[in-house]
Amino acid sequence: MRVRMGQRRMTAAQADKLHYYLLSVGGVRKVTVSERTMDVTILYGEKRESCVRRTRAERGPAPDALPGFQGDGGADVRKEILHALSVFDYDRSAVEVPEHTGRELNRVYEDRLFFMTLGRVLRIALLPLPLQKLFCIGTAVRYVAAGVRCLRQGRLEVPVLDATTIVVSILRGDYSTAGSVMFLLDAGGLLEEWTHKKSVDDLARRMYLNVDRAWIRTEDGEALVSVRDVKPGEHVVVRTGNVIPLDGIVTAGEGSVNQASMTGESLPVRKSEGAYLYAGTVLEEGELEFRVEKALGSGRYDKIVRMIEDSEKLKSSTESRAAHLADSLVPWSLGGTALTWLLTRSAPRALSFLMVDFSCALKLAMPISVLSAMRECGDHQINVKGGKFLEAVSRADTIVFDKTGTLTYATPGVREVIAFGGADDFLKKEKIDASPEAEMLRLAACLEEHFPHSIANAVVREAARRGLIHEEHHTKVEYVVAHGIASMIDGVRALIGSYHFIFEDEKCVLPDEEQQKFDALPDDCSLLYLALDGKLAAVLCIEDPVREEAAHVVEDLHGAGFSRVVMMTGDSRKTAAAVASKLGMDAFFAEVLPEDKAAFIRREHEAGRTVVMIGDGINDSPALSEADAGIAIAAGAAIAREIADITISADDLRELVVLRRLSNALMDRINGNYRRIMAFNGGLILLGLLGRMPSSRAALLHNASTIYFSVDSMKNLL
Repeated sequence: MRVRMGQRRMTAAQADKLHYYLLSVGGVRKVTVSERTMDVTILYGEKRESCVRRTRAERGPAPDALPGFQGDGGADVRKEILHALSVFDYDRSAVEVPEHTGRELNRVYEDRLFFMTLGRVLRIALLPLPLQKLFCIGTAVRYVAAGVRCLRQGRLEVPVLDATTIVVSILRGDYSTAGSVMFLLDAGGLLEEWTHKKSVDDLARRMYLNVDRAWIRTEDGEALVSVRDVKPGEHVVVRTGNVIPLDGIVTAGEGSVNQASMTGESLPVRKSEGAYLYAGTVLEEGELEFRVEKALGSGRYDKIVRMIEDSEKLKSSTESRAAHLADSLVPWSLGGTALTWLLTRSAPRALSFLMVDFSCALKLAMPISVLSAMRECGDHQINVKGGKFLEAVSRADTIVFDKTGTLTYATPGVREVIAFGGADDFLKKEKIDASPEAEMLRLAACLEEHFPHSIANAVVREAARRGLIHEEHHTKVEYVVAHGIASMIDGVRALIGSYHFIFEDEKCVLPDEEQQKFDALPDDCSLLYLALDGKLAAVLCIEDPVREEAAHVVEDLHGAGFSRVVMMTGDSRKTAAAVASKLGMDAFFAEVLPEDKAAFIRREHEAGRTVVMIGDGINDSPALSEADAGIAIAAGAAIAREIADITISADDLRELVVLRRLSNALMDRINGNYRRIMAFNGGLILLGLLGRMPSSRAALLHNASTIYFSVDSMKNLL
């Protein structure tokens, strides 16, 4: 529906508030607010069994008086939206709006483009011809200076061609053509600047810190609080795999921090007491306690923007080649101009080479194509950190999946807890009168809650479901990547993790009388082993059901051009074989370590293949970094999202097929634009050389085609 707001004027801040307020109404899928016309366009589901009334307290009582309203069950979404709008108040409605939305940036450039165009029209309509000529000459100085600087640096590039075109037009007395060329160059430069800043702004918002809670040190131990409630001076504790939520100075502990998103450093940086930590970086290994220096949001966004502007992540290699090609054609254009003049002595024909060039369209249409593709990816809940990663996805012939949390649901559950002898010994030693299964689950949740991974989350959720309170009574927790967790609980060494970690690395034992019980453990579950004092205490059976859409996605990926679809997992070979067979994988690898995944991708590269990797956990990080395009599932570990080039926020693997289709369509558009631009402008030059087209008309058609190709590049790819 489209709604006109009953007000005379709307600011960008008000438009943002209204936008996010309406998004909080149950059933609303997309909102577009125009602050210039006060129009709101709302895309919503016609019916929904339950409207999520997240703003009911501020919106007042339910609109029971409205005809046809039936309450939350089967509520009419349209009436709910209209009621929400009728009681909305810009000042009193409490709704969270992101610090940066991009609206103000777009408004600034829209105004600049409008007033630039208006100024051109008014000058032509109102200024006397002599003044128009003086203005044209004055404006030309800037372009001539840029061309001269280029020549002094020994480069024959686009500024030289622009300056030559303008000077020759003025010398011939063709001020109209010179003015038109400069206006279109200014408009093109503005559009290019807008495109770049919008790209950076969109990407920075996606990379902006997304941490809801943090562990703070208190007199009573550790407490989990909202990041927004953490004040400067308080002490925060961060463990392996977690995002550092705020800027601060390390007061205790030691660890390796991946701060590539902030400083561009490729290797983790060792941090110890006195070192400075940046918000949004990730602790790859260790444990750190730090004193908060800055509250949430202070300076982080600007740091991200600077980092992106200093990098080349936004450019695909195809886009870069197009820009270099545009510059490399300049000497040919100048040479063609000189040769035509020498052979024909016709200034209009010689000007055909100057009035028409390939650079404007190539340099403008290509970045806009990439930006449009990134925006369209965002519409499908796919966040892409740069055009070159879309190009990599398009070229890729091998795709590698992690199993847990990727091919399987990100929310596995604990089916059962099976207690062993180590549990009885612990309960007797600690004089605890409780069920062994419940107490072992409590201890497991106590250890796992610090490490966000799908299996760890399953353990914590099951403890909460059973009402088990797991207070902090263990010592420092040590996380061993892809193996497990080690700590001390009341003087007892506690270990939880894989079979390899518990029995092979840590040499824990299983009492002989329990061997039969151990052999009877279910094969269709992921097994998590808990050992206390070197003896097996419990096995947690994690149900990890395969995603409903996974088999269809694998089939569609084959159809989309992937010749190899591979699964890699730390699970047992028996479990991996069953899943791989069910999904139709080309190959699978079981009981692998993080370095094994990365090594496999390196071998694929040596074989000349382009590889895409999809994962969600800390142990997937090396492989995500090694792949040509690393794709993280948003529900997974923070470090995976940090390292990955692409993040899928939607809880549906079908978006991988959409990503492939978008990437292929982007490359088709870029290559198609290249061919069309070269053919059209080449045709204009040829017509000019044959004397069939005046240079002024060629310039007009050339610039009009540049605008056409740019606008056409903004269209959706799918």
